[in-house]
Amino acid sequence: MRTIVEIPDNQLLELTQFAAEKQVSRAELIRRAIAEYLQRYASPIEDKAFGLWAQRGEDGLVYQERLRGEWD
Repeated sequence: MRTIVEIPDNQLLELTQFAAEKQVSRAELIRRAIAEYLQRYASPIEDKAFGLWAQRGEDGLVYQERLRGEWD
């Protein structure tokens, strides 16, 4: 997917020089930077599950005990 991003001239110059040093395109450097940023600031999987039962109207432990009660 293509997108347009405004980059200040001084950053673009540095990016161009860095890309030349690393022998990769500016676009590849930007993709790598985005991937690293997303990985660094991604929410831990535990945070994504927190509060999952909040809208259920039933306590998770009560639910678990009810299901396990069916095993008897």
